[in-house]
Amino acid sequence: MTGATIIFYLLAVMTLVSAVLSVTTRRIFRAAIYLLFSLIGVAGIYFWLDYQFVGAVQIVVYVGGIVVLIIFSIFLTQAAGEKMPRQRTGRSLLAAIVSAAALGLILVEIGRHRFRIPEEQGAPVTVRTIGNQMLSTGEAGYALPFEVISILLLAAMIGCIVIAMRSPAGESEKRDMQAGPDTAEKL
Repeated sequence: MTGATIIFYLLAVMTLVSAVLSVTTRRIFRAAIYLLFSLIGVAGIYFWLDYQFVGAVQIVVYVGGIVVLIIFSIFLTQAAGEKMPRQRTGRSLLAAIVSAAALGLILVEIGRHRFRIPEEQGAPVTVRTIGNQMLSTGEAGYALPFEVISILLLAAMIGCIVIAMRSPAGESEKRDMQAGPDTAEKL
């Protein structure tokens, strides 16, 4: 086993273990940190595959954008140390079934694809070719994936704002009690 293979397996194990811990922990701040490590592991795999640009985008967009927004929203709600409620068994079972079905679909698609080594090298990679490829709407263009990423970032920001704006349970009732009966009648 070569050093490159060992590095790949370490990155893969870090990514998978962090992903599983992210969805199984009951502490919200720990879930965000585990998600951070999982996304860094994916970026490490991109760098290992010699896709520096995609790895850098992974770090900037996901690690630098979404995870930071999630962590800020956790701190804004002041719920970093609280435990999340335990999920019902039915939801956990449904999540396991959907995850197993998705894994099965992925394995079927990987089994259908014939991986082959390209016989000829492509054109040299320059900033101009990367830019043209990103703005292309053709078969190998990246305009649609960038639009999907922008919608994902918008949804993450809206979700973080909603989480940050939500008051903890019972806090609105306490404010109503402190305001007194006169204020409650005016409302």
